[in-house]
Amino acid sequence: MSNDISLKTPSRRHFIGIAAATLAASTLSRLAFAEPTPGNAEIVQVKSGDKTAIRPLRVHVPDAQLADLKRRVKATRWPERETVADASQGVQLATMQKLARHWATDYDWRKVEARLNAVPNFVTEIDGLDIHFIHVRSKHPNALPVIVTHGWPGSIVEQLKIIDPLTNPTAHGGNASDAFDVVIPSLPGYGFSGKPATTGWDPQRIARAWIALMKRLGYTRYVAQGGDWGNAVTEQMALIAPPELLGIHTNMPATVPDDIAHALKFGDPAPAGLSADEAHAFEQLDFFYKHGLGYAQEMANRPQTLYGIEDSPIGLAAWMIDHDAASQALIARVFDGQTEGLSRDDILDNISLYWFTNTGISSARLYWENKLNFFAPKHVAIPVAVSVFPDEIYAAPKSWTEKAYPKLIHYNRLPKGGHFAAWEQPQAFSDELRASFRSLRSA
Repeated sequence: MSNDISLKTPSRRHFIGIAAATLAASTLSRLAFAEPTPGNAEIVQVKSGDKTAIRPLRVHVPDAQLADLKRRVKATRWPERETVADASQGVQLATMQKLARHWATDYDWRKVEARLNAVPNFVTEIDGLDIHFIHVRSKHPNALPVIVTHGWPGSIVEQLKIIDPLTNPTAHGGNASDAFDVVIPSLPGYGFSGKPATTGWDPQRIARAWIALMKRLGYTRYVAQGGDWGNAVTEQMALIAPPELLGIHTNMPATVPDDIAHALKFGDPAPAGLSADEAHAFEQLDFFYKHGLGYAQEMANRPQTLYGIEDSPIGLAAWMIDHDAASQALIARVFDGQTEGLSRDDILDNISLYWFTNTGISSARLYWENKLNFFAPKHVAIPVAVSVFPDEIYAAPKSWTEKAYPKLIHYNRLPKGGHFAAWEQPQAFSDELRASFRSLRSA
């Protein structure tokens, strides 16, 4: 573990002792984040009597679990082909069978496992729950700390591509003055974070945990970024408004005005007088409300019923791929052999992480816990930056965004990209974060 990624925390001496202990095999113990079933990845972690200590973590999936996954994929009982020529009935059989062939034959989990272990991973207990996070410090002085939060069906895998552009900007067309220290936590019930055993882990509670995490890391000024659930959590951080939080960035803003929301809820026509951008956003939202909300409604109402996605890797994959029409179409093109922002391995890295950590249902419970309206403005009063990618669930118009965020410091519409912006368009995403927070660095 190199010195440039050591943590600036009040317990630095304790951390150094732990890090040194990592090198001694006698101090290591195996810990499963869930019940010891074939679907669980194992991590290796240093023993510590202090649960709030920041503990190094290394990911390792046993060979037996890799073999079990391939066996299950090969044993999939397939349904008949859809009765339409498009994806209107869901993820098409041809796409899933191509995915299955790649997963069972050519896919190598060890490659992404090595990428995960190549960056510093840690676990610390906050509010009674183990929180996993990646923490990479920039070699450049005066780097601005940023905490980046993923959503569903995403994970820390989404953000791996932006770590080096943000921490090492001079190698990616940026300036040293644009450098960030990057913190990427796994949401509770996702990835290598703990699974809540009681209710109450909603976006507000997660926001409080993230604020506690940044304080535990010793940061006295930082910014936050998120899309999907990451936006919900990041906006709640902004509403709590700790003095250390300078501003936020989102690639899935909550900007929908009340009259638009009312029309969408009751299936009414768009209000009169909308601009071209507003009319386009309404059409996107109208399609999503009518054809894209099924997965969210099921997870919000009956997450425990989704046993199939815990038992069948193909069931899990199809459920995750069917998130939004544009992302599903992109993934289908990838498995048809087209070159896109994502690769076949990218897609399976993320799905495999869910499979090996057995987090299909525990991640779904966040929908059940949530009581917030995803798209309604939350009256955020601190500086906000917004990047609009065209294939997001809806492309937020500038007019709506300015009303939702009175301290809007950056707004930009990108030419390409969708819901998984950091994953699909990492260079553009990194450029957006640099531009978004440049004005706050001297604060």
